[in-house]
Amino acid sequence: MDQSEIQSEKMELVVVTYVVDAITFWAQNVTDKINEKINAMLTEKCPTAPILMGRPSSHKVYAARFSEDKCWYRCTVQQQTEDKFYILYIDFGNMEIVSRSDLVELPEELQTAGLAKKYRFWGIHASSEQDSALHPQGKSFLHNMIHGKKLRVHKKSVCFDGTILVEAFQGNLDIVKLQEHTGLWPSRSTSGELETLGSTLGSMPKLRPIFSVQKPPEFIREQKSAIDLQHVEKPNIDQEPLTEIKSSTTDADEQQLCSQDAEQVHNETESELQRMREVIDEKHMEEIKKLKEEGSAVQLHVLLLGQQLKEAKLELQTLKESHEKTKEIGNNHPTTVANRISQLAKKVDAVRKLRERNPCSTDEEHLLQSITIIKNYRISMPMSSERLELAWKAYDQALENLKHCQTITEIQPLVNSRNEARGALLLAVDDFLQEVDKFPVSERANRLKEVASSLTAVFSSVMLPEQIDEYAFEKFCEWKRHKQQRIKTVQKATDEALLALSGWASSFSKFLCLMEKTSVTEKDVSEGVDEILMNADNALSEELDTEFSKQNNQGRKIVFNAFLKAMQDIQKEQSLLEDIKKMYDLNSKFKQEVQQWQSSPPKADELFVVKKRIRNLRSQLRWKLVEVSCLEEAEELDLPEILKKKEEIAETRNALFQEISQEKKQYIMLCELVKKSFPELPVIYPDADINDYMSSAGLLVKSLDRDMFDAEPMKELSGKRPLLSTDFQGQKVVLKCYAVDRESEVKVLEQAAEYHRVQQNNPATTVPLLALFCGKSDPLAYVMVPDYSIGSLRAIQKSSPLSSCEIRNVMKGVALGLQGLHAASVTHASLHPNNVFVIGRERGIVGDYDFTKAPEQRVCDSGMIAGFISLVAPEVKQGQPPSPSSDMYAFGGIMLWLHFQDFNGALDTQNVDFTGLEMNVKLQALLSKLLLSSTRLSASEALKQDYFTSDDM
Repeated sequence: MDQSEIQSEKMELVVVTYVVDAITFWAQNVTDKINEKINAMLTEKCPTAPILMGRPSSHKVYAARFSEDKCWYRCTVQQQTEDKFYILYIDFGNMEIVSRSDLVELPEELQTAGLAKKYRFWGIHASSEQDSALHPQGKSFLHNMIHGKKLRVHKKSVCFDGTILVEAFQGNLDIVKLQEHTGLWPSRSTSGELETLGSTLGSMPKLRPIFSVQKPPEFIREQKSAIDLQHVEKPNIDQEPLTEIKSSTTDADEQQLCSQDAEQVHNETESELQRMREVIDEKHMEEIKKLKEEGSAVQLHVLLLGQQLKEAKLELQTLKESHEKTKEIGNNHPTTVANRISQLAKKVDAVRKLRERNPCSTDEEHLLQSITIIKNYRISMPMSSERLELAWKAYDQALENLKHCQTITEIQPLVNSRNEARGALLLAVDDFLQEVDKFPVSERANRLKEVASSLTAVFSSVMLPEQIDEYAFEKFCEWKRHKQQRIKTVQKATDEALLALSGWASSFSKFLCLMEKTSVTEKDVSEGVDEILMNADNALSEELDTEFSKQNNQGRKIVFNAFLKAMQDIQKEQSLLEDIKKMYDLNSKFKQEVQQWQSSPPKADELFVVKKRIRNLRSQLRWKLVEVSCLEEAEELDLPEILKKKEEIAETRNALFQEISQEKKQYIMLCELVKKSFPELPVIYPDADINDYMSSAGLLVKSLDRDMFDAEPMKELSGKRPLLSTDFQGQKVVLKCYAVDRESEVKVLEQAAEYHRVQQNNPATTVPLLALFCGKSDPLAYVMVPDYSIGSLRAIQKSSPLSSCEIRNVMKGVALGLQGLHAASVTHASLHPNNVFVIGRERGIVGDYDFTKAPEQRVCDSGMIAGFISLVAPEVKQGQPPSPSSDMYAFGGIMLWLHFQDFNGALDTQNVDFTGLEMNVKLQALLSKLLLSSTRLSASEALKQDYFTSDDM
């Protein structure tokens, strides 16, 4: 195998993509066929790919939109300045600056090495500063010579930055030698020989070899090892590649070596010059041949013009006959050219309107823009949320450990553990808040809301399916791309057909013009007219096809699926953004609360101060009451003094009630602290009775006592239990008195607290409990409620009976009250006309019950009757315990009594007999379902009946 064959095996065929300077260029391997596949993938994925967010990675591959052709190409980010990115197109080698909006993320399958490699001519480098002004000319020369062309390169070495040092050949022409002889390198021949190449080549900027042919530098001369001297010309593989320079070489040997090299270079230069002269002579001969051919063509054209001039007179003579013939043909045929052109004009107008305004395409474009907005700038759950969740779990566990601690000796280690968990939680909260502050959460939420509203307005008739296609976006984009390609193809065909028609019309116009001379003949305007008109008509008809103005079933399904997927993604992200907002607000509030107590934990000192003031005021009140009692028992009454003392008593009582109100506020604050962050407070401050207050749901007020009130007995309403009427904080209230011992006191407190919790959740449907306290001088428990004594259902019906409409409104409120109690698994078991109250004849509320009795005891009370109707359910009479169902029986009995107070029929049978009663059909249907145990409605079901929902009662 000879030298050329060995060299050919090591050659690589590349195509130049970019020229950096006079000696450096980028190129792709010609045998690499992956470029087309990458371009297709970029065209498909980049329009919907997410825009780069945050700082780019130097190890990732992105895609950028090239400024000149607006197409997508792969790149790496070299440097970032704010939102400007200096990028390198890795498949071509050129660089430019792009904005963030022109830079998108790429999937894993496109994260591969670039197709282009960086090459540099072996053995030369840029010339010194004296030739720097000519560098642009050298780059321009090399660009014109090799850009976009194929080269054969022979790899010689690789630089540290990955640049490949090569010898390059274009055909059999050595690029480096050509640059050398055109003045790109320092000449090693006489100036006269270089001038023969021409002034243009001689004026190109110069480059120098890495080592000149002159005397080697001193540091090379001193090296003991061999140094590779690279020649400018293509090296001979059979020759020795290394020339050793030894320290023992004499100056005479060095001069002889340099002389031989110079002679060799001179001979090669003359050979190359001779070859270049032959190339130039060959090009000159081709140009001379071309000029001769052009001259012959000009002569032939002159002859043709003369012939056409002779025929002009004949054409003018026959012009009139041709027009008459055309007119005769048009009159004889129904479908004339003019008619066909008129029809085409209508279709052209229709196509123009279709292109200007296509509602289907507008909707699809709007959907595509919405999908881009949804996929880009998407906000995900902050990275710090996971750490925050773990910190919250640790903190909650520390609080739970504190709640179960009941001794002061064990509490301090648990408090320390809680404080450590709280400190870690605060750090996690700060990280979370700082991260969320960087997110445009509100702007994104508003943007998604706008997109959802606009999409809903466009696709309002679409019904949600059971399952949404997860790949709906990809299918829509693919379908849209194919549709656009087809539309472009059809429109291009239409434009070409109309352009041909326009050309024919222009020729026909010239043919008909008698004012100017023309070369258009009758044959030119008559031949192919039918084909031109037919092509234009077919193209216009195809573009007017309904497929472009209306979607087919498959296209409509793809579009609707993409819309549904868009709405699903919007709802998911909106839910996520709402969760992020809630987490942000919760953690912000927690941070503020913790910072409030960071210096020192909360204390119950203020509560104790308020309790002390209450004790002082109670003492003052008792003393003043004693004073008044003494004045009233005196033999001689001092009325002015008695009145003065009573005024002082009223002032003291009001001040005492105000302090009790302050005490309640302190308890509320301490209870909130115990629930949230400081469960150790009840153990640290046992005298504060925080646990008792919390267990009663804030109902128990130990500071109250019977002798604080100026109460009067309500003899007409007092039955088994005494009732007292008094004022409390400016409100008329009733004190219900219960005789209790230690065991029954606990039971009263538990049942009252249970009712109180339910009432707080449904404040408008049940009677509220204002306070509960036990007498300090008597074995009684007092429950304070608002005074509704004159508004009981029995009293209202006795004085001014309710109308049918008023009955419905009042009993609807009672049903709502029962619904709240039953939802909390509380059975009232004491629903009767004296325990249902009417507010303004428009709303009914359920009264409380005897907290000393169980439901089984309350239901047997003698007051469970309305007129002649027993309100005790049949199943309860048979021994079953009271239940929500038995409450609804009492509810139905009260409704029947309200409409028919004299009803005395039987209600214990399975079929209620309403014979003889003029009853509304809807009321009868409701009562039948309430008074029969087999079909008895619940409170929530009763509220849905026509009796309560219709407006015609």
